[in-house]
Amino acid sequence: MAVLVAVLTFLVVTALLLGILLFTRRDAGEEIVRRRLDAVRKVERREGSSPELKLIRDDLLSDIPTLHSLLVRSSRMLRFREFLAQGGLKARPAKVILISAVLAAVGYLAVRMLLHSPMLGVAAACIAGVIPFAFVAIKRHRRLRAFERNFPEALDLLGRAVRAGHAFSTGLEMIADELPDPVSTEFRTTFEEQNFGLPFRDALVNLSERVPLLDVRFFVTAILIQKETGGNLAEILDTLARVIRDRFRIYREVRVRTAQGRMSAAILIGLPLFMMAAIGVINPTYIRVMFTDPWGPYALITAAVLQVVGAAILWKIVNIEV
Repeated sequence: MAVLVAVLTFLVVTALLLGILLFTRRDAGEEIVRRRLDAVRKVERREGSSPELKLIRDDLLSDIPTLHSLLVRSSRMLRFREFLAQGGLKARPAKVILISAVLAAVGYLAVRMLLHSPMLGVAAACIAGVIPFAFVAIKRHRRLRAFERNFPEALDLLGRAVRAGHAFSTGLEMIADELPDPVSTEFRTTFEEQNFGLPFRDALVNLSERVPLLDVRFFVTAILIQKETGGNLAEILDTLARVIRDRFRIYREVRVRTAQGRMSAAILIGLPLFMMAAIGVINPTYIRVMFTDPWGPYALITAAVLQVVGAAILWKIVNIEV
């Protein structure tokens, strides 16, 4: 038992240290260079490789050479790195994977020591291993929502800059200087890419890839069409900003009208866990059968799977896309 406690303590401390490394910011100069190289690399993937771009093609997915050599073989790691960047996280994919593995091991050992059930230990390992990826997904969702809320203001500012006679690139710099993150960060990246020598079209397409929102795609498409065919750019930006604001107004109305359904869904999702905890406190012997009987772990895992499926269905019903 003492050895198991020591191993568990070591794994918990390792997980904490990896978590600290995950949120440690990189050097500012290194981050700027990485963003610029990523911009060139995206153009390479769209248009094919060239002898000049092959010189800067590789980027480490991990500080550990062996782990990097394993991850670089998978194309999903590149998409996962973009997923992390969309959440505003500066971590490399290997860090998140290692943290997930450590948390899974800690969850398995903790449940195995406390409940002496291999099945529940595997279930706890799966749940604990998903936590880092769920955290990244939540951060990404919140960051994209924040960008979407401030995007109409960015379009208004860009339209006013164009009316005042400024160049389009100057308007991008004004957005980067005056608006909050994440709008300022993404437009700053687009402005720097253009200054770095990337073609205007590629810089805008990179913006639409970094921020996978329908409004941003509309913006990029409208700007590129205007550059090719001409037209009143300020009027296009004002119209697009008005459409986005109207869509947000409809979205808020839908959220108000579905508030009761979302509350009911939250109650139905949380009720089984609450009742299980309450029964465990009031009558521990009644609920202990689920952990001591050989079929208990199978029943708990089945109930958890059905609960997750039901929660996903309820979430899909009450969340209406506008």
